[in-house]
Amino acid sequence: MRKVLLALTLLLTLALAGAQTLIFGQSGLPVTLDTGQDGNSLTPAYQVVENLVAFEPGTGILAPGLATEWSANEDSSVWTFKLREGVSFQDGTPFNAEAVVFNLERWNNTANPYGFRDEGKTYVPWTWIFGGFDDESVLVSARAVDEYTVEMTLSGSLSFLPAMLASSYFGLHSPQAIMETGADYGTPNGGIVGTGPFSFVEWIDGDRVVLERNENYWGEAAGVERMVFRGIEDPTVRLAELKAGSIDIAVNLSSDDLEAVQSDSNLKVATASSNLNVGYLAMHQANPPFDNVLVRQAVAYAIDREAIVDAFYAGLGTKADQFVPPALWGRGEIEDYPYDPERAMELLAEAGFPDGFSTELWYMPVSRPYYPSPEPIATAMAAYLADVGILAELKTEDWGTYLDDYDSGKFPMYMLGWSADFADPDNFVYTFFGPAAFDQLGWDSPEAQDLLNAARQAGSQEERQALYAQLATLLNSEVPSIPVAHNTVLNATRANIEGFIPSPLGSTVSFRSVTKN
Repeated sequence: MRKVLLALTLLLTLALAGAQTLIFGQSGLPVTLDTGQDGNSLTPAYQVVENLVAFEPGTGILAPGLATEWSANEDSSVWTFKLREGVSFQDGTPFNAEAVVFNLERWNNTANPYGFRDEGKTYVPWTWIFGGFDDESVLVSARAVDEYTVEMTLSGSLSFLPAMLASSYFGLHSPQAIMETGADYGTPNGGIVGTGPFSFVEWIDGDRVVLERNENYWGEAAGVERMVFRGIEDPTVRLAELKAGSIDIAVNLSSDDLEAVQSDSNLKVATASSNLNVGYLAMHQANPPFDNVLVRQAVAYAIDREAIVDAFYAGLGTKADQFVPPALWGRGEIEDYPYDPERAMELLAEAGFPDGFSTELWYMPVSRPYYPSPEPIATAMAAYLADVGILAELKTEDWGTYLDDYDSGKFPMYMLGWSADFADPDNFVYTFFGPAAFDQLGWDSPEAQDLLNAARQAGSQEERQALYAQLATLLNSEVPSIPVAHNTVLNATRANIEGFIPSPLGSTVSFRSVTKN
């Protein structure tokens, strides 16, 4: 039956494609194209909308984007961005300072009428990076100084604002398109409009997203005429379709498939230069007994993370002992939790659970860079927990719903992870343990908030390093969640694909330079 399905898919794909169509297989279709929070949403959107600040391909090094230069005042509390001139959105409207301010205010201000929050839009990533909305946001105001100059005033010193703005969430959308489309903007019915090398064509819900080359692009033209994004949940099926030629690129493959890719002359391995990601196991403290630190420590002792990496990452992963990956500065000197089930049971007894307890462990329905095989990994975790008396029922749900539910306290324990938006430790620890920590983990730590805020405003990397080291010690003691693994993501392409450069960051891969020979 699988062969029949692949044959039908191949025929459909060939009918759609033509010689200059690039077909990209990812683990799911978008949840939204309007400021999404997951890679399946952000990757196609990143081809259509562009950021003020970009990255050099395949790196975390900042480069000009829609802003050509930027500068700050003496304490980095006011930033000025000079914009690229002569750029238009794909609907023909001009890109200028007013358009930038429109986007920033839409994200930042809950009362902005074009945020459509009363119709379900949330802009969660803004809180991860900027700390919150309105008065809780680090962005106090943005104003158009002139047609091509934007000034941003912050609530305090912040030396890495350009890196924050380079995050793939913050591509700039056409104000005219947003105003005309309303709350449907970013959905299959509304699409999106940006300044990028590809334009939105259609999103057939449950099937595909189609883009086409923007013939009026301000920069170098895209190397293919059309792009198709397909959501293929199972990494085994993604690889099978790549082998069959029905897709050109497959990402987030199972680590076990490395040898199969290497041995196929029709395929090429494509991995990023470093693994700036982390998969973790979270425990939401609104669900007792995870409000007890001894229980959380017991879970850390109970799971053999080294064995999990050995079993499911095929040599491409490493056990995580901290949330900041080894490739970044900002780590601390901590004593990691070894696999010690006897110590786990001692702590459970001390916490009042000598016979253990029952709970739920939720796992993602899609493979992600940090968890290439979520269900088998969850099964292994549950087995380790059962060995110490913690009976964890495995559960999952639709990916979009999962992303809505994980920070609501619905999941007592859950698997999730992070791929860096920009190459700075703040993007890991502030995202997890800053203002969002109470929602995501039920964890309220004034000490952690003070350390994170001080690190953001510190004047030197040395000062920031010292503060992050203190934070690492606190996190290791309090165990609000457990770092499990860092992974070098296995991607693969057909042999005739050139110019695909995976990024060590989350969803900042541009397909403009990709060609199909």
